[in-house]
Amino acid sequence: MSSREQWAPGQAILNWSWFGTAVFTVTAAGAAIRPSWFQWPSLLVSLVLFAAGTAAMVWAFLLAVERSRRHVIGIGGLYFAAGSAPTEVRKILLTSLAVQIVVALTTASIRIYTSSAFGILVPVWGLGLTGLWCARFGEFEVRQTDPQSG
Repeated sequence: MSSREQWAPGQAILNWSWFGTAVFTVTAAGAAIRPSWFQWPSLLVSLVLFAAGTAAMVWAFLLAVERSRRHVIGIGGLYFAAGSAPTEVRKILLTSLAVQIVVALTTASIRIYTSSAFGILVPVWGLGLTGLWCARFGEFEVRQTDPQSG
């Protein structure tokens, strides 16, 4: 099995991560360059991605709680793909998150005290989707049962 086949089932999550990142980048850059045209679309995109990212984080957490009965799942492995995702997947998800952070900080610092500040919330989208991918498809250590607990 190639490494590509290993993570292909979660491809939709990877695509959504980059789709959200692209839409955010376009609207945030537009709001920084031409606020009169893009401030409301930028605000709307930021809030939608924040809300969707929050929902993805909660979903990932609930899936991880269920899986934690059989596997040892840490926060780093769940939300940052540390040791739980193939290298290609980790690079895709964390690069998307890094782009979101850079765009958010850059545009918010260019247009201080405007709707661009809401872009700081967008990296929750990247964290949520990383968590969701890892909760659904990540590889975690199998939990060892304690012989005294039954």
